[in-house]
Amino acid sequence: MEGLKQRFNAGLDNLLCNRYSKGMRQFHKTVNKQLGEILLERGVISRAQMETILVYQKEKGILFGEALVQMKLGTEEDVVQALTCQYGFPYLPLANYEIAPEVVAAVPLNLCKLYCLVPIDKIGRSLTLAMSNPLNVQALEDVEKSTSCSVQAFVSTATEINSAINRYYETR
Repeated sequence: MEGLKQRFNAGLDNLLCNRYSKGMRQFHKTVNKQLGEILLERGVISRAQMETILVYQKEKGILFGEALVQMKLGTEEDVVQALTCQYGFPYLPLANYEIAPEVVAAVPLNLCKLYCLVPIDKIGRSLTLAMSNPLNVQALEDVEKSTSCSVQAFVSTATEINSAINRYYETR
């Protein structure tokens, strides 16, 4: 199990070393703990469940939070709160959030669906997104390239983002 944990930590460290926004910024942990450890401390999962999730995660090739939700051992909200704690990304619940049509028009639907994100605000050349995985460097780079804007990310659940995509893109 120790080897699996080391590989998991090494993979996350490699992800964190990836830069975005023209190579100038990096993600920095505000709490030096893995997502599973935060969920363990918060009482969302037990140590045995964490080990089971890590095995499932490796088998499926998915993120720890995705594995947790797929296995029904936690909720999307649990993952979002842990990410907020871990990296300091602000959480934005989208249920009652209104997005202006010109903001929606700034990001193509295909990018929103591909990366599970939705634009929420735009001021000049600064675009704010709600994302289910704000650590996805490729998503940030692709949105920046597509919009010619600098991008800031909030975290929201995939369910909230998909509902917003349906509400703002699919019904217009």
